[in-house]
Amino acid sequence: MTNSTPTAALSAAGVSIWLDDLSRDRLNSGSLAKLIEEKNVVGVTTNPSIFEAAITKSNDYQAELKKFSAAGIGAEDAVFEITTSDVADGCDLFAPIASATKGVDGRVSIEVDPRKAWDTEGTFAEAKRLYAKVNKSNVYIKIPATLEGLEAITATLGEGISVNVTLIFSLERYRAVVNAFLSGLELAKANGHNLADIHSVASFFVSRVDLEIDGRLDALGTEEAAALKGKAGLANARLAYQVFEEIFSSERWALLADAGALPQRPLWASTGVKNPAYPDTLYVTELVATNVVNTMPEKTLDATFDHGVVTGDTITGTYEDANALLNHLERLGISYNEVVALLETEGLDKFVASWKELLNHVQDALDAAGSEG
Repeated sequence: MTNSTPTAALSAAGVSIWLDDLSRDRLNSGSLAKLIEEKNVVGVTTNPSIFEAAITKSNDYQAELKKFSAAGIGAEDAVFEITTSDVADGCDLFAPIASATKGVDGRVSIEVDPRKAWDTEGTFAEAKRLYAKVNKSNVYIKIPATLEGLEAITATLGEGISVNVTLIFSLERYRAVVNAFLSGLELAKANGHNLADIHSVASFFVSRVDLEIDGRLDALGTEEAAALKGKAGLANARLAYQVFEEIFSSERWALLADAGALPQRPLWASTGVKNPAYPDTLYVTELVATNVVNTMPEKTLDATFDHGVVTGDTITGTYEDANALLNHLERLGISYNEVVALLETEGLDKFVASWKELLNHVQDALDAAGSEG
């Protein structure tokens, strides 16, 4: 692979590029295959909002919905069948990459029903159900990093199932996520699983942090506050990478690594820029380091491919400045803990709302198909 394009340079710098989108049209039209070939995409993430958009804004699912209606299948089961089918097909498309990277990349993620995010046992059961249904070794089961989700993450990994931990906003919660990962590998080892076959990423959200904190800085209305805009998301993510470096050089990790385990990579999520005043590649080119994933909406991927400037590692060595930035915000009265707690709540609420909208849309489509029949 040459560095002739910015996305190739990004890959060469140690960043795995994943697309934050999946739909039947992407699979059937060849557009996803083209992104793999031309823009260095080596994985895909999905979430309830993505599936809601894919199914409600497309006619690609109408024939299947008519079939489900005729068979008396309800909305919940129809959504389960449709989403797992698309993810399984995506896994097949990425299988050669998964094979070439020994499972590190070539991954497609599917999230547990977000309404179960506060239910440990329900999340664990749903994770096993999704894994069995997709039935592909390169699937990732996405589990939100709620307090209740932490035990489910450990239990799922303990079953030998690879996990994408999502909706991480705070450094404290990230540490808890990594601990859940390590506990899961220790459980998997005790259960007789091959640790080399178990993979995980920890999805740390970036742009939403700036969106919330920038609003609070604007409310302060001072030049001092204005000078801090657009910096908190990067600082937070960079400090997460510092945590990654620290924990994955510990004695506890060394024991697991000796048994064949691979580290849980940080994944930068929510990397589409929300403020048009910022560079549209901000959360890509400023978060470059080895052993990370950046999952991008297509607009951000296209911008990176077109004019991203990749200068190498932009994380290591930034930790002192990142800490100073967050401390400065605290001095201005912007509470880090309050912001990250709010963002977790809002993120889950959004996913639950999207899931309910999806179920309602599918139910309406099933009803319409039934009346046509």
